[in-house]
Amino acid sequence: MKVVLIILDGVGIGALPDAPDYGDAGADTLGNLSRARGGLRLPNLQRLGLGNIADIAGVPPAARPEASFGRMAEMSPAKDSTSGHWEIACQTREAPPAVYPDGFPPDVVSMFAEKTRWKLIGNKAASGTAIIDELGAEHLRTGRPIVYTSADSVFQIAAHKDVMPVEELYRVCRVVREEIMNGRPRSVDRVIARPFEGEPGAFRRTRLRRDFSIPPPYPTLLDMARAAGVFVFGIGKVDDLFGGRGFDDCIHTSSNADGIERLRAALLEKRPKDNRMLIFANLIDFDQEHGHRRNEEGFAKALEEFDAALPGLLAGLGPDDMAAATADHGCDPTLKRHTDHTREYVPLLVAGGGAGKSRPLGTRESFADLGASVAAFLGLPPAPRGIPFLPAAVD
Repeated sequence: MKVVLIILDGVGIGALPDAPDYGDAGADTLGNLSRARGGLRLPNLQRLGLGNIADIAGVPPAARPEASFGRMAEMSPAKDSTSGHWEIACQTREAPPAVYPDGFPPDVVSMFAEKTRWKLIGNKAASGTAIIDELGAEHLRTGRPIVYTSADSVFQIAAHKDVMPVEELYRVCRVVREEIMNGRPRSVDRVIARPFEGEPGAFRRTRLRRDFSIPPPYPTLLDMARAAGVFVFGIGKVDDLFGGRGFDDCIHTSSNADGIERLRAALLEKRPKDNRMLIFANLIDFDQEHGHRRNEEGFAKALEEFDAALPGLLAGLGPDDMAAATADHGCDPTLKRHTDHTREYVPLLVAGGGAGKSRPLGTRESFADLGASVAAFLGLPPAPRGIPFLPAAVD
């Protein structure tokens, strides 16, 4: 028995009612993108029922969807990857994560120099690509790492791999996580290493990003699954988002294509028939490579590439397996007023023999409903958050 959770990072499906409070009025990643591109070509997602969830140009409703379909609202007061993944895993947040729109306070800057032995430059909210273009030459000249943040709860450190070796950048991030941020009343969720390469005017970020996160409240769906003997396997950055907790094994990936290949291999892996497996995969290119960069063409192409890979992935499901595709937040590439995530509903498609017959799942009040349904499917104790929909979807 396998359960596969595929997170299409940043693929939202319409603004939540409180989106204006987050500066995201009118956000609709799939809807706006489809209209801007004159329609999306996603025949396999269309057959599953993606067009039955919302109005997506080029993706009409299916007369007989092959998956159960709906959308989920985020209950946590946030729009970031950490909060989204935690809520999918049945832990919601009560308060917004700490953010630093004006940069980090002087005591943090002082502690950074003292504990890491590096002086910093930057210390402001900025787009990652923009701040590297702005301060990359100064970084090459001075050797000082570039520190910046965003609308998310992040402490990001960018450094050229020829100035600060990647392992040293990781060490600096661990120091910030463990010796500066941990225990602070307003600690950031993630300290992120952002290595880059190239020359002034042609800097580019490498695929060696690494996140150092705080652990979520205990227990999550992942903790519960492992305690019950379910093998929990991560693909992509998911273990970083849970502070490394809850996984038996995890493989980091370099791209969506790499993640899809890893997922296909995991589905084909032969395991004892009485063994249960939970595969938790994140495909990050929608968000990292296209959404934040407001690259509409790249975003649409990435969706089409995932759509083309879907039949091969679904073919790896056995009669007792199920797969769900969803997202952790939006990242509308058509919204030009900022380059941050967007506060949106996320799509929900649930397929496979173990998921029962296709039916509408409606609008779920929390991402945790998906995790609670997975817990019920795997025969785990009731999840700490969420209302299962899966028992009602199985005849």
